[in-house]
Amino acid sequence: MTRRRLSILGATGSIGRSTLDLVARHPERFEVVALTAHRSVDALADAVIATGAELAAIADETGVDALADRLAGRDVEVLGGRAGVLAAARAPADWTMAAIVGAAGLAPTLAAAEHGGVLALANKEALVCAGPLLLDAARRGETRLLPVDSEHNAVFQALAGRDVGELRRLVLTASGGPFRRAGLEEMARATPAAAVAHPRWSMGAKISVDSATMMNKGLELIEAHLLFAVPEAKLGVLIHPESLVHGLVEFVDGSQVATLGPTDMRVPIAHTLAWPARLAVDDFTLDLAAVGTLSFEPPDEERFPALRLAREALRAGGGAPTLLNAANEVAVAAFLEERLGFLDIVAIVEATLEAFAPTTPATLDDVLDLDRAARERARALCDAALR
Repeated sequence: MTRRRLSILGATGSIGRSTLDLVARHPERFEVVALTAHRSVDALADAVIATGAELAAIADETGVDALADRLAGRDVEVLGGRAGVLAAARAPADWTMAAIVGAAGLAPTLAAAEHGGVLALANKEALVCAGPLLLDAARRGETRLLPVDSEHNAVFQALAGRDVGELRRLVLTASGGPFRRAGLEEMARATPAAAVAHPRWSMGAKISVDSATMMNKGLELIEAHLLFAVPEAKLGVLIHPESLVHGLVEFVDGSQVATLGPTDMRVPIAHTLAWPARLAVDDFTLDLAAVGTLSFEPPDEERFPALRLAREALRAGGGAPTLLNAANEVAVAAFLEERLGFLDIVAIVEATLEAFAPTTPATLDDVLDLDRAARERARALCDAALR
């Protein structure tokens, strides 16, 4: 494999740090072009110094001077604000990690998709909220999209380039989260601390709550539909508490192919970093004899209605996934601030979806406008729930 020039958008977050860890293990194979962060000046500066990155961009413009001071005397371009992050996204790189969380990652991810190479996609919102726009940008830029989410990466590996017309179904697995066996009364009393206590993965608070409501899996169904051009009727979810089978595909002849791996996000990241080659990481192993048993069960959509809502949004298309994602972010934030009950999260999302007429965003500005409107509506609903 030739030396690959790469950029990391969101270098100080969990995915960004995991990517940097892999790069540090193989310095002979990677050259860092650009790194970005939201406001973590010191962490970004440390990453630039460690990698010798050519460009560093901090989204919070108030941190530009501090970043420049930390990097004084080094041959690195320091930029700030939205324009700086977009410049980093457009920097000529063979491989770009899109790991900026939330709506803030939409424009940089679209910009990165326009310049070719490989785009490793870890920003859910780019597909959920602006999927058609992202796919179109990637086509125009002749950019290869590679999924970083463990489930979609597993499906990508299991498909191995096969025609999706040969598929009977595509299945994403879910751990079931901390409330897999909980009744509605227990979930109604759930605290943020209980909701973020994921049984298998170490993740941030927001995505941990999404796992607990299973909204995360609903959003992933929408992503899978867009990534693999598979209709909603062929998309399935299986609860798999061990979280070692990350995704599987069933073909029309009845055979199934699954991808297994440790519960470490560096595994799918490593796959995308070296694709189509493989990156040797000796400490990532999975001893199935020690595991002993793998179990599976169907999801309960009565206790976890987020799956139903996500499927409805997928079938509705247009702006419905944008509304779903925006309302969920607002409701989860209110729950984490202890202003909303756990079961109220999905209720707020459903009420937000019902408040909007069908619409189809045609541009990124349309998507952002719809996102803002949905957030305003969801906040009003959260405030009303407090009274």
